[in-house]
Amino acid sequence: MKKTILFLSIICASGLTLVTIYNTVIDAQSWGSDIPASIQTARDYFQHVDPRRFYTVVGPLTEVLVLLTIILFWRDAVPLRVYFAISFLMYAAIVVLTLAYFVPRDLIIFTAPIPDHLEQIKAAVTEWKHMNSLRSVLGLVGVLFSFKGLDTYYKAVAKKT
Repeated sequence: MKKTILFLSIICASGLTLVTIYNTVIDAQSWGSDIPASIQTARDYFQHVDPRRFYTVVGPLTEVLVLLTIILFWRDAVPLRVYFAISFLMYAAIVVLTLAYFVPRDLIIFTAPIPDHLEQIKAAVTEWKHMNSLRSVLGLVGVLFSFKGLDTYYKAVAKKT
C-alpha cells in the first residue's frame, strides 16, 4: 500500500512538472509571439476549457499523496522522512508561488481587456515565462527527492534480505 502511494505521488508530481515545462517551452512562447493577436488566440483556445483545472485537481492530489507518503514511511528511516518532507515543501512552494504570483498574471493575460491593458499583458507574459522556469525547477527538485526516497527505501529493503 505505502509503495503504491509513493509511486502515485511520483507519477502525479512528474506529470505536474512536465506540464509546467510544457507551459514554459510551448504555451508561454506562443502567448508572447505576436501580442495582441497571440493573446486573443490563446483566449479563444481556452474559451471552452481552462487548463488551470488540471492544476487544481492534480496539484492538491500530489500534495495529499506526498503527505500520505511521509506518514506511511515515518517509521522506516529518518532519511526517508527528510527526502519526502523536502518533496512536500517543494510542492507547497509551487502552490504558494502559483497563487501569489501566477494567478494574478493569468488574470491580466486572459481576462483584462486587451486594448486597455496591452503593456500590462506584455509585461505579465514576460514575467510569467521567466518565473515558470523556477516553478519547473521546484517541481524537478521535488520529484528527484521523491526518487531519492524511493531509492533509499529499496536499498534498506535489500539490506534486510
